[in-house]
Amino acid sequence: MQPQSPAIFVVDDDESVRNSLSFVLKSVGLTTRALSSSKEFLDAYDPSQPGCLVLDVRMPGMNGLELQQQLNLQGATIPIIFITGHSDVAMAVEAMQHGAFDFLQKPFRDQDLIDRIHRALERDARSRRSLAQQEKIRQRIASLTPREREVLALMTQGKPSKVIGADLGVSQRTVEVHRARVMEKSGAASLAQLVRMVMDLEADRADN
Repeated sequence: MQPQSPAIFVVDDDESVRNSLSFVLKSVGLTTRALSSSKEFLDAYDPSQPGCLVLDVRMPGMNGLELQQQLNLQGATIPIIFITGHSDVAMAVEAMQHGAFDFLQKPFRDQDLIDRIHRALERDARSRRSLAQQEKIRQRIASLTPREREVLALMTQGKPSKVIGADLGVSQRTVEVHRARVMEKSGAASLAQLVRMVMDLEADRADN
């Protein structure tokens, strides 16, 4: 299956701004979708679509900050570049504190926006690769049998096979067989890598 090309979502209630930004972005080969409101964006947005969001702070209905909050609640990782007027800088700072990628104050140069979008797309690609890797690891660990998970837990505590055997009431040889299966199923090349996988998964669960 071919990976999707990134899309730049431009969300602004001012039609002239939407048209102007869309023209600039399309002129440098960026796939662009212009939308007039936060609701319109939420109706159209597919989390599997790579890209970034160029978002006006002040809009009628759901404003830019409220849309950002809604996306955060949904666990969306799309990078957001806020467009602000001079009086909106405090709102932009608040947006950055809640995870916005960047903000631009009007008026700005087209190239400044293009540069930020390219950096945002790089961030999005890295984030998606990391999430895909996490999902692979999660599936590998989920494939372990209950006994193999018990062995995994004790392995990542640094316990040798003899001690693990005593803890579980099985022979050292049986533990070695389970250890080998844990390494094979997890895809880890070393105990250190296995420990890192487990730590990353636990950190991911804690974040969610």
